[in-house]
Amino acid sequence: MALQSIVRVGVSRHGVLSRRGFLRTVGAGAAGISALSWLDMMSLRADDLRKRGMSCILLWMGGGPSQFETLDPKPGTSTGGATKAIPTAVSGIQIAEHWPQTARIMSELAIIRSMSNKEGNHQRATYQLHTGYAPSGSVKHPSFGSIVASERGEPDFDLPHFVSIQGLTQGAGFLGVEYEPFVVQDPSRPPANVSLASAIPAKRFTRRVGLLKQLERGFADSGAKNAVEDHQVLYDKAASMVLSPRVGAFDLNQESDGTRDQYGRSSFGQGCLLARRLVEAGVTFVEVRSNGWDTHQENFTRTPQLALQVDPALAALVSDLKSRGRLESTLVVWMGEFGRTPRINPNAGRDHWPRSFNLALAGGGVRGGQVIGASDRQGGHPISQRQTPENLAATIYEALEVPRTATWY
Repeated sequence: MALQSIVRVGVSRHGVLSRRGFLRTVGAGAAGISALSWLDMMSLRADDLRKRGMSCILLWMGGGPSQFETLDPKPGTSTGGATKAIPTAVSGIQIAEHWPQTARIMSELAIIRSMSNKEGNHQRATYQLHTGYAPSGSVKHPSFGSIVASERGEPDFDLPHFVSIQGLTQGAGFLGVEYEPFVVQDPSRPPANVSLASAIPAKRFTRRVGLLKQLERGFADSGAKNAVEDHQVLYDKAASMVLSPRVGAFDLNQESDGTRDQYGRSSFGQGCLLARRLVEAGVTFVEVRSNGWDTHQENFTRTPQLALQVDPALAALVSDLKSRGRLESTLVVWMGEFGRTPRINPNAGRDHWPRSFNLALAGGGVRGGQVIGASDRQGGHPISQRQTPENLAATIYEALEVPRTATWY
């Protein structure tokens, strides 16, 4: 795919070392650098990036949010409906009236209004927007979360590198079970079975895990080696998590009532707060899901109701990350699988429309306070700077400094 980034990110103006700058710095400061192989150089670079603690939070609007009722309103047109536009903190940029708190943080956001795709089926579009690839019968591609976890995650980290909040997301594909997402259904409650019973000390628990591996050895020798290895990877990850002091990152009761209120007491709002806590603890990729955006019916009442949950949470997340010094090292992506039709159907709804939709980026080196691309007056087609899922993939990888030319087998 043509990996062209939507925006230039992760460059030295933010104090982030570029790939060329990294090689130049190492070359100037290390004697005998010419003796290093290409793999050695890449290992050095990966270690440097991991120390910087780059991470990504994906806010997924499952079902496909309407561009007209979110970030690209068309008031006064036949396709815009009754939705009004409101000003934002950046002069000249307006968004839909249902997003007042998002409007206040516009200086941190880059809105892309010219996303375009061909996939109008939920499953296929969701796959493509999570991987950068259209679905294929022969290959199951890894999602962004799994790629980032494999490239950026510390090998000996004792929490999951990839967490999905409020439901299962696209998985690791051919990368294997080690990079599958850890699912948290209810962000307000810590995951079940992640603490030791009081009667079982850590040493005894470790012996039990060792005994399990011994019992599985015969099964592996009889021809089930791959299945046993996958099983043991999962058990090792679970055991590390149980014994980790970082597991407290999942406990929102450690936050003040004021902070929890700021995010909103909805499941999505608390999920965003949990995402912030997880990236601070070292998790590389967190997805928070908001479902119900498939507004074939009652679009003009359902979308504002959903925005009541997402708007304060998005604004709080970006503001909180910035105040805590984490925004530059955390890429925040707000998006769904496609947009909605310019035509309003007889059920006061909008149907699937991949030809033109919008998304937003913040942090991770992305310059905020800008709009990239534009749709026509009816909101049905891009008229400038058309962007694709491949461009989005390139942007995410560039922001997180995952090589866009890398190959995974």
